[in-house]
Amino acid sequence: MTNRSMILCVIMFTMFSSAIIPSTAVAAGEAMAGQKASATTKSLAVSPTAVRYPALVDVGAKQCIPCKMMEPILEELKAEYAGVLRVEFIDVQVDPQTATKLGVRGIPTQIFYDASGKERYRHMGYMSKERILATFKKLGIELARKDTGKETR
Repeated sequence: MTNRSMILCVIMFTMFSSAIIPSTAVAAGEAMAGQKASATTKSLAVSPTAVRYPALVDVGAKQCIPCKMMEPILEELKAEYAGVLRVEFIDVQVDPQTATKLGVRGIPTQIFYDASGKERYRHMGYMSKERILATFKKLGIELARKDTGKETR
């Protein structure tokens, strides 16, 4: 990464987070600490309860380097767990209102939902495919792969 790209990412992150933090700091604080989110349901572009299977929502930006690194992982998860896991990407530059409603304080942020649509966990930063799958398993959410029908290990 060049110095110019690094500076641009820092500026974008600073601008983005300063616009969001004042209105959502308390609501997002407990979720960002890795704890379960409050009982208040946060709405998405498509509600997690609209489909009766777990969801992974990745909030980021097309120009963000860690977000770009997440893109192939999200595509793999979409393909391998189609009909079992809903994977959604929300671009903060295209849809900043949704990011604000979700209490996102930095990008990329992955938000894990169970089949009932309840937020169970969130993580800020890059996350590998293996770690995503391990997080679902740790939350007690078993995912069967589309191609094999076997649960993830």
